[in-house]
Amino acid sequence: RKEMIEDKIKRLDKNNLEFSMYDVLVSDTTMKEAIIKSDLVQNLSIAPSTMELAGAEVELINKENREKIMKDKLKEIEDEYDYVFIDCPPSLGVLTINALSCADSVLIPIQCEFYALEGVSQLMNTVQLVKKSLNKKLDIEGVVMTMFDFRTNLSNEVLKEVQKFFGEKVYKTTIPRNVRLAEAPS
Repeated sequence: RKEMIEDKIKRLDKNNLEFSMYDVLVSDTTMKEAIIKSDLVQNLSIAPSTMELAGAEVELINKENREKIMKDKLKEIEDEYDYVFIDCPPSLGVLTINALSCADSVLIPIQCEFYALEGVSQLMNTVQLVKKSLNKKLDIEGVVMTMFDFRTNLSNEVLKEVQKFFGEKVYKTTIPRNVRLAEAPS
């Protein structure tokens, strides 16, 4: 059984992908070509990305309607899925603008650290700009606090500030700081 699961996981090995989101965004690759249906989780499909995706920022700069490429690519599959989650990089570049341009709503994870608040401020400015010019239906779905350590004053203070700004949009559930999770990739 363990070998079977390991074999299934290997099929999602980023080094053996035929297509990734990089290919979808910078070439004629369709979403259907990039999507891999999970054998481990029922009704889950993944359009994987690789480190190449970081290079897409530069390659998309000179493309016409670059901020709507993902929206156009998602149209071909929109009737096949109830939900599409788009995981974005923490930067506010072309890739994130693409995601915001086609999303119905945004779930904002906020680390319980001081500088995270500055990043949220920039994100909110970007969301407002996207809402004004590219996607009028974009809304904030909610805010989830991550790397939360209830024992520290900093985590609790950041939570209070976020609650003050977002009100009821802040989820009651928090994701705790977990050393094992940080060690997992190694």
